[in-house]
Amino acid sequence: MPLITPQIETQLYSAINAKCKELKREPLAIGGIEDHLHLLVRFPTTLAAASLVKEVKGASSYLTTHEIAPTGFFKWQGAYGAFTVGKDEVPKGCEYVLERKKYHAIKSVFEAWEKCETKVEVG
Repeated sequence: MPLITPQIETQLYSAINAKCKELKREPLAIGGIEDHLHLLVRFPTTLAAASLVKEVKGASSYLTTHEIAPTGFFKWQGAYGAFTVGKDEVPKGCEYVLERKKYHAIKSVFEAWEKCETKVEVG
């Protein structure tokens, strides 16, 4: 649902940025469109992606529904996708995240990051 409106976007992204920093994780880029966002964050392997996502979603949802837009409706979807990128891919990852509005507007995607393909070995 298109719940990330221009009225809440900046504050929502700030809340996500703050939560990452509170968790001592380095947010590198936050960007998205009305119905989803992308977050590129550096964090050690000692923290599970699920834990980071749970904390970020919980804090940003609470702040949005209680302070940013208490009279509106906001809820994250239950699912999420998580990918790792190598050190050399970080600059391209930041560009990808920060330019989501532009690429979605022209319906251009970086296929390796937007499509998940599973190889099944038959043997």
